[in-house]
Amino acid sequence: MTLADISSNLLYAAFFAYLLATFVFGGAVKGNKKGTYRSEQRWGKVAMTITVLGFLAQLGYFITRWMVTGHAPISNMFEFTTAFGMTLVGGFIVLYALYKTAVLGMIVLPIALLIIAYASMFPSEVSPLIPALQTNWLAIHVITVVIAEGILAISAAAGLIYLLKVVDQKKKSKQRFWLEAIMYSLVLVLGFVVTSTFFTLTNYEADFAYVNKDGQPSEITYNMPAIFGMNEFEPMTDGAFTPLVEMPPIVHAGKLTTVFWSVMVGTVLYGLIRLIFRKRISEMLQPFTKNVNLQLMDEINYRSIIIGFPIFSLGALIFAMIWAQIAWSRFWGWDPKEVWALVTWLFYAAYLHLRLGRGWAGEKSAWLAVIGFVIIMFNLVAVNLIIAGLHSYA
Repeated sequence: MTLADISSNLLYAAFFAYLLATFVFGGAVKGNKKGTYRSEQRWGKVAMTITVLGFLAQLGYFITRWMVTGHAPISNMFEFTTAFGMTLVGGFIVLYALYKTAVLGMIVLPIALLIIAYASMFPSEVSPLIPALQTNWLAIHVITVVIAEGILAISAAAGLIYLLKVVDQKKKSKQRFWLEAIMYSLVLVLGFVVTSTFFTLTNYEADFAYVNKDGQPSEITYNMPAIFGMNEFEPMTDGAFTPLVEMPPIVHAGKLTTVFWSVMVGTVLYGLIRLIFRKRISEMLQPFTKNVNLQLMDEINYRSIIIGFPIFSLGALIFAMIWAQIAWSRFWGWDPKEVWALVTWLFYAAYLHLRLGRGWAGEKSAWLAVIGFVIIMFNLVAVNLIIAGLHSYA
């Protein structure tokens, strides 16, 4: 067995450990009688032990892949996203050691599972770095960003738990609608995993020639029936599904097609869940929050952002600009990823202003934390997959 095989097996082990720990955390929380924490304390320790073992396995994956590639494994979508899942779980482990709150694990671990499953849909082969990435600033910039986003995601998990506790599921309201919209968006990520798995198993491929944003002839392979075509596309595979719409050069139509199929399949999955359980997902989860300490969730939300925001400032702005100067001879170029990093930074700066200056604590703070995570995920999914830019190599 090669070191690369060991690395992959460690990631699989981490995934299944997180999956098992999710069910144990759920049982620990659900098993509590109202006003007691006996089940949570007993089974929470078991779930936490499994989580730590999973985290150590994923850390082993990260180290062994670094040994195989010869560089920090954060240079493409597969590597970055798995690292994101790892830092999210690592942040949760630290918080559990401080606060001993099992319900946080019941929310954080499924999100980490979705993130890792999402990562697994991207090519995982080891490939040499392009010249722009052959610098130590790659590791400094990206590792700092991924740590920051993992910490900021913890704030969103705490905010989501807060909202599941306080939003009235029996009364029609904007809060109920948007809380369920968040659950729907998480199911869409699952839709991406299901869609990619299906077309991978069926070995679907269709080649097209097109003209890229630089006016140069290029080729692309679709792994799903092409709904959107690249700029000035020409089919190269006989009998392939012909794209319905041609997109401008700035849009990566192949990845937009992936997003389209993921949304369609995710919507069907969401509909099936609603049909089978006859409840909204947020309504199904609300009983797990019966013993939640709202003040504690608010504190975790706030402290996570207080820690994550300065780290994000370093990684996504300062270190990124230094690297941009080295790689492209300019500190700032309004590339889509750069713009969205700035949007994310401005949002969390606004959060701190509203929290400290306007007293936006409790439910308002929880909504802001969740919106912040949506912005991070939009950057990870939509900006990376749809909009062409200097970061498209990822």
